[in-house]
Amino acid sequence: MTTAVGYEGPLFLGIDGGGSKCRVILTTADNQVVGEGLSGPANPLRGMKVATDSILSATHQALTCAGLAHKDINQLIVGAGLAGVNMPEYFRIFSDWQHPFKAMYLTSDLHVACIGAHQGGDGAVIIAGTGSCGLADVKGEIIEVGGHGFPYGDNGSGAWMGLQLVHHVLLAKDLLGPATLLTDLLCDELKLSDTLALVDFFMHATPTTYAKYAPLVFTAAERGDAIAAEIIRQAAAHIDAIALRLLSINPPRLSLIGGLAQKLLPYLVPEVQSRVTSALQAPEFGAIWFARQRHPV
Repeated sequence: MTTAVGYEGPLFLGIDGGGSKCRVILTTADNQVVGEGLSGPANPLRGMKVATDSILSATHQALTCAGLAHKDINQLIVGAGLAGVNMPEYFRIFSDWQHPFKAMYLTSDLHVACIGAHQGGDGAVIIAGTGSCGLADVKGEIIEVGGHGFPYGDNGSGAWMGLQLVHHVLLAKDLLGPATLLTDLLCDELKLSDTLALVDFFMHATPTTYAKYAPLVFTAAERGDAIAAEIIRQAAAHIDAIALRLLSINPPRLSLIGGLAQKLLPYLVPEVQSRVTSALQAPEFGAIWFARQRHPV
């Protein structure tokens, strides 16, 4: 059977929508990747329009990459793994979205990350990116940890580390806390030096903005800054705690993914480091697997 878009069989779109970016892949029925796309945040907690605009932008890129027209979006069978939809309210809101796809199957970014990391098999995954969370799925038993959102959750994440950076820089500038290299690094990055100018810059900052400056913490720590080293220690301790909770049900594999994964890995305790294995596939592929399992043949 040839679809209206000129490919044999149905086309599947896998969406990995996080707090900083949205990645999509477009595949044929025989799993050939024919298109990819990348756009901004797709977490509905940051606004439904922001999330849907990001999804549509990335999807249109993938269609163009595949040599298809934007109108062919109505042929796509979609698996969408989105940050924030672990919250029932946002799952309902997104489920009610009048999307342009042929079909859409919705779950969390954490769920598709776990599916992709272990190619549908049992295992555990921890996301250490803009946010932080973990999931283990072993013989039908599922444990989910974190994913509660910033600022009251997401400890050990890029957003959390960026917030700690700003907190300690402001204390240092007011001479209420120890001097730290983080001050010079942040001020140089922003081309700002005045305390109130820094406050104004971050006054309405999103988690994505805070996460953008998390790498400065690692730079400072590598240069011997004690404040930065302590922020990393606390972040790693939280990721360790997530890992040990997930390992309590003995998953055969544990993967650590996200923008901070490789930076944090050396700081984790040996018990956790020794269990970490590379993800077999990216979350976008997990999203396609999720859609394939649910779409009627």
